[in-house]
Amino acid sequence: MEQLYGDVNGGLAARLGIEFLEADGDRAVARMPVEGNTQPYGLLHGGASCALAETVGSTAAALFAGPDKIVVGIEINASHHRAVTSGHVTAVATRVHGGRTLAAYEIEITDDQGRRVCTSRLTCLIRDK
Repeated sequence: MEQLYGDVNGGLAARLGIEFLEADGDRAVARMPVEGNTQPYGLLHGGASCALAETVGSTAAALFAGPDKIVVGIEINASHHRAVTSGHVTAVATRVHGGRTLAAYEIEITDDQGRRVCTSRLTCLIRDK
């Protein structure tokens, strides 16, 4: 994975504590601790959920596109369904479209009990390196 997309465990992903469990061009799974990624009320920060969604979706898109391409997120949206105050959240990105220039993923984020916390959609532009 690192050869295709750079260090997916560095940068913002490392600061947020994101850990990949599996990844390929069709589906990627990662988890993130709630602790350290909260807003002032102690709830998981919506921006942290969006960063998790974009990280897992962009990684899958890069793997879909292949080593001679780069991907950049051009659109993301998120609906936050449930508050989380502890444990981890897990994001599963599933490809819903894959073409020569665009790849789109639906990302479902769940808590430790498997309850949906956030639903996101990410569209990535695929370009030559």
